[in-house]
Amino acid sequence: MAFRVSPEEDSQIETLVRLTGMTKQDYIMSRLLHRDVVVKGNPRTYKALRDTMGEILTELRRIEAGESIDQELVDLIKTIAAIMDGLQEERK
Repeated sequence: MAFRVSPEEDSQIETLVRLTGMTKQDYIMSRLLHRDVVVKGNPRTYKALRDTMGEILTELRRIEAGESIDQELVDLIKTIAAIMDGLQEERK
């Protein structure tokens, strides 16, 4: 199966795949079939979270300088917050 997405959508999908630690195929299938996306906590996932948080910090600094915030950034922050919350629950 194949489908087309815009470059922006592809970038967003790639980011979400990295943050979950899943394969791209598993992530897309889970989303298409409305299954839970289970984040696999491992060093690669931690690195993706760290790197993405760095990118978010850069964007927040840009916004602080007076530029507007885009919805994609808000959605990414919400996703990371949910992932971090889930990883914290896993530790308990």
